[in-house]
Amino acid sequence: MTAPKKLFVKTYGCQMNVYDSERMAAAMGADGYESTDRAEDADMILLNTCHIREKAAEKVYSELGRLRPLKTAKPGLKIGVAGCVAQAEGEEIMRRQPLVDLVVGPQAYHRLPAMARRVDAGEKALDTEFPEEDKFEHLPRGPKARRAPAAFLTVQEGCDKFCAFCVVPYTRGAEVSRPAERILAEARDLVERGVREITLLGQNVNAYHGAAEGGPWTLARLIRALAEIDGLDRIRFTTSHPNDMDDDLIAAHGEVEKLMPYLHLPVQAGSDKVLKAMNRKHTAESYLRLIERIRAARPDIAMSGDFIVGFPGETEADFQDTLALCREVRYAQAYSFRYSARPGTPAAGRTLVPEAEAADRLARLQALLSEHQAEFQASMVGRRLPVLLEKPGREPGQLVGRSPYLQSVFLEAPEALTGEIVTAEILKAAPNSLAGRLV
Repeated sequence: MTAPKKLFVKTYGCQMNVYDSERMAAAMGADGYESTDRAEDADMILLNTCHIREKAAEKVYSELGRLRPLKTAKPGLKIGVAGCVAQAEGEEIMRRQPLVDLVVGPQAYHRLPAMARRVDAGEKALDTEFPEEDKFEHLPRGPKARRAPAAFLTVQEGCDKFCAFCVVPYTRGAEVSRPAERILAEARDLVERGVREITLLGQNVNAYHGAAEGGPWTLARLIRALAEIDGLDRIRFTTSHPNDMDDDLIAAHGEVEKLMPYLHLPVQAGSDKVLKAMNRKHTAESYLRLIERIRAARPDIAMSGDFIVGFPGETEADFQDTLALCREVRYAQAYSFRYSARPGTPAAGRTLVPEAEAADRLARLQALLSEHQAEFQASMVGRRLPVLLEKPGREPGQLVGRSPYLQSVFLEAPEALTGEIVTAEILKAAPNSLAGRLV
């Protein structure tokens, strides 16, 4: 009997890439591949790349360089690059790194098995098209294996906002929403396999408008339908744009018990001048008023955000506006980065803020955000929270789970409780996690 071929996938970047990697593994599984967590054992290595962070492409080339000895020692090894860097630099990847056998964009990974067969026949394979067919419908239905208690589910891809700093419209394409019936069917399948929490994913997830019987569905309508699924106890969604937080979605935060009280709502800057230069199409004031409405609907909601400092043209006064916005919102968690140009985006050719200035601003912003996050973490001590136990913790006899606010919670618990929602009294807060005890 022929031994199964082995597939190793290394995933970079966002949760959508995690989901995409799972689906690529499923596609290759139907073609005789089994997943492995060791690149040395693989017959095919796929790098599922992200183009959001600074020098993303160069990091991919560095990783490919590290794989060269493995390819030399194992000539039959196939190496592929997938994801957003693949979409942006497909032919260049092939030119710079001859060891790469195939390059596939994020909208075409359902074609991976056919591409792999072309490589087996001695060809190179490149597919960075935006195909008309729905890639999700062309992926095989895998075996009903048990799943971890929490799972991602992509409902929307692409973005039409064209923020001046962002490559997503060019690498993921225009906004496309999956049909509601297919999402609901996939969610039911996940629940049958042990999933109790689903995070709905999209580059601009709250722009979701999926086709279904009775006309288009909004994200709020989809969330309400998902909440009717027995056994699905928690629903989350990410990432959202402020301009697509409609009244019904805000209301859902107060009305749908299964929708968790945590919202990632990037603002990027607190200066209207910078927001306009970014092409964000909202103001700091409109964002703050939106936060007020969301908190009126769900007073205990934890807010998360994204910030870019040192955007071309940003002054110290602009940066102070960002600090002021943070002081008003007081984020439970936030992500902040120094601006770095992405080739092909409108902001790429603009004059940069001096590096030392941008670095200093980032340090000051992160200090403020850390202070607010520490306050939020400390406010959990003494509370009793429902925690979905997901996996073993760092110590023997310990499990780690998630609070409703997306915090990691460590507590002593028998392994048999994995996948259960338990009540935990929070005893201690750390910057990025909590410690508790079963109640």
